[in-house]
Amino acid sequence: MSLDILRAQLLPAILDEVPFEGWTPKALTHAARACGLTEVDLLRAFPGGAVDVIAYWNACLDTEAAAVVAAAAGLKVREKITLGVRTRLSLAASHKEAVRRGLGLLALPGHARLAARLLANSMSALWYAAGDRATDFNYYTKRGLLAGVYLAILLHWLDDASEDHAATWAFLDKRIADAMRLPSVLTPARDRVKRALEGLSPPFRRPRPSPSAA
Repeated sequence: MSLDILRAQLLPAILDEVPFEGWTPKALTHAARACGLTEVDLLRAFPGGAVDVIAYWNACLDTEAAAVVAAAAGLKVREKITLGVRTRLSLAASHKEAVRRGLGLLALPGHARLAARLLANSMSALWYAAGDRATDFNYYTKRGLLAGVYLAILLHWLDDASEDHAATWAFLDKRIADAMRLPSVLTPARDRVKRALEGLSPPFRRPRPSPSAA
């Protein structure tokens, strides 16, 4: 059995176990048994244990959400980003407790780097799907702004008991609208900083070669 098939088979079973056992070895073992798989199969699929499962699930959500965004023709960038965030959360809606407990696991000091990498990957996936190809300062600005919005929406969504998460989607629309206005405010400030740095003497800027330099 290929790794892709093995992981795809295990993931739903693991997500069903997490609300009862948490992101623990016990949950993963129970899931493997429920799938008729062995401990060896489980170790082969997710050698790093629960954090490997979370990383795999995160990548699956990224791929599915990005595909929906990329297929949404005729939408503005803001609408595509909103669709991406909403799709991503909707895909995980039946496993809220697994999301909640996963956030708790990733919040531990030893997993801070992984948590940051997964968030960065998710934000990049949504921006690329929306058509963004920035490679300059805007690359970081856009992803940083969206990361802040996404985390706020995620926490709101976890506690949202409204019908069809209506309260979350209204909150999402407002936060995305606010975030999309920020780059127009940040750009003049960024340009001012750039001009100021260009006016500084070394070592803050590279010195120009003297006329006699060969």
